[in-house]
Amino acid sequence: MIVKNRIALVATLLTLGFTPLQSQDLEQGKASFYAKRLAGRKTASGERLHNDSLTCAHRSYPFGTLLKVMNPANGRSVIVRVTDRGPFVRGRIIDLSWRAAKELDIISKGVAMVIVQKASSIIVPYLPTDEIDLPELELETNDGSTDITPYWQDMKKDLQETRQVQNTSKQQ
Repeated sequence: MIVKNRIALVATLLTLGFTPLQSQDLEQGKASFYAKRLAGRKTASGERLHNDSLTCAHRSYPFGTLLKVMNPANGRSVIVRVTDRGPFVRGRIIDLSWRAAKELDIISKGVAMVIVQKASSIIVPYLPTDEIDLPELELETNDGSTDITPYWQDMKKDLQETRQVQNTSKQQ
């Protein structure tokens, strides 16, 4: 009885569209790009499409995900941000903005083979440090004194002294 239930469960999962997990670290396929006349239209994320932005449309990555797209024919690559859904043409994996397609040099071809990789899996060749080394400055005046205060502090001090004198004169 238990064996029949397990078989039924496995059969149900397979018939309902159970698909094996795929690694989305690296995809290879055809890329196309948005026509220039589509500039200004809203994308699926609600943002406006601009010809000079480095954005793309992808079917499965969440909006805002950074992707590295590489053209293996010439070795050029660009990092784009997902702002739209698509492409809805069979055989294509990504739609690029006009600027991204120009950076990859696929404008003249229209459709080209590319390799798409999630940008978070890209290793950055340097690590920025949080420490800032500030130089020590030696401030001095022409007369050789090192006791320098900004002009506004001197004015504030003079104003406070004037008010104190006025308050003491009123009390007397």
